Amino acid sequence: MASTPRPQQLRVGRLTKAHGLKGAIKLELYTDDPERRFVPGATFSLQVPDDSPWHGRSLTLRELRWYNGHPVGFFDGVDDRTAAEGVIKAILWVDVDEAETAEPDAWYDHQLIGLAVVRDGQRVGEVKRVEHFPAQDLLIVKSGGREVMVPFVAAIVPEVDIAAGTLTVTPPAGLFEDLPEESEPAEPESGTTGDAE
Repeated sequence: MASTPRPQQLRVGRLTKAHGLKGAIKLELYTDDPERRFVPGATFSLQVPDDSPWHGRSLTLRELRWYNGHPVGFFDGVDDRTAAEGVIKAILWVDVDEAETAEPDAWYDHQLIGLAVVRDGQRVGEVKRVEHFPAQDLLIVKSGGREVMVPFVAAIVPEVDIAAGTLTVTPPAGLFEDLPEESEPAEPESGTTGDAE
């Protein structure tokens, strides 16, 4: 019997800090479309450490409010500050239908894996996987016989062209190649001084 394909997921936010005493949690949003993603009843898969009591669970949003320009979420089953603090730092993922309109500058991991990594018009490697961290995502690029960790930020990855199968990088010096040893002034051999006597 054929298995049902697993839905693709999109990372849309992170829980950052408990807010108040009634279970509210401040959010960091990773979506340009919070009105569509964060509606009452929306369910989020949680990315948490394996030993977290929230591992393998999901959260359902009751309400999203804005306080001083910051989004704050209220979730089913998170009814006090202690519960809120127990789920802090979780990354929120949603199941998405690939047929729906894609958000600009948002890609699924499976779309990035296998892309040719190009620098100055030359192929320097291939995306092997994507690692998600609270501060930023990292692209793990196979380059030569090693894996290079490339921060997935606009300054270093200015262009992703899914149709062309390429991902353009403008990395800092030394990310994809060993930097030449800087020539240092030769030190005098031990036991000698700089001046002849």
